[in-house]
Amino acid sequence: AAKAQTSEAAKMSIVRTVRLRVPAGNAKPGPAIGQALGPLGINMMEFCKAFNDSTTKLVKDTPIPVLLTAYANRTFTFVNKSPPTTWFLKNAAGLEKGTTRPGHEMVGEVTLKQVFEIAKIKQQDEHLAHVPLRGLCRSIVGTAGSMGITVISDQALVNGEYPVEEGDEVEVAAVAKDDDEEWEDEGESNYGQFNR
Repeated sequence: AAKAQTSEAAKMSIVRTVRLRVPAGNAKPGPAIGQALGPLGINMMEFCKAFNDSTTKLVKDTPIPVLLTAYANRTFTFVNKSPPTTWFLKNAAGLEKGTTRPGHEMVGEVTLKQVFEIAKIKQQDEHLAHVPLRGLCRSIVGTAGSMGITVISDQALVNGEYPVEEGDEVEVAAVAKDDDEEWEDEGESNYGQFNR
């Protein structure tokens, strides 16, 4: 009986953990995925199908960081995380890319409300769940600054310094396909739900 337990434990031993960035709903067997999964003996088609199924509620081609764990018996598990903060900020500011001269050149702007919405989405990631929202917001403001994106206070919007009227909804980026979808938890952001 001891041998059976040992061989079973060997089958489930972790071979390697791999980090990937895969477009939501559009994972295809190709060089990027093949180079990461091929040496581990993982079936690329199986991973692509499982990943695409897990991202059906997200807007297609949203970049999703994936943490994949490969086991000795050639099986795998993976965890999807929320898109990178820089991706959210570029979408919120309507930019293709950030500045090439951080601290010297400002190329776009976002509101504090948008920063807060991004923080609520990022807090859904397991490794950030314990971080207070205020801390996440500060981190996002720092990232925005390094990208050349100015963060505008919502009070400046209300005072008419910027062409947005009070009560207007300010969207970060549409991550979920259907914004009218019912949410079980009222504290959850309406911009997308990320599978863990």
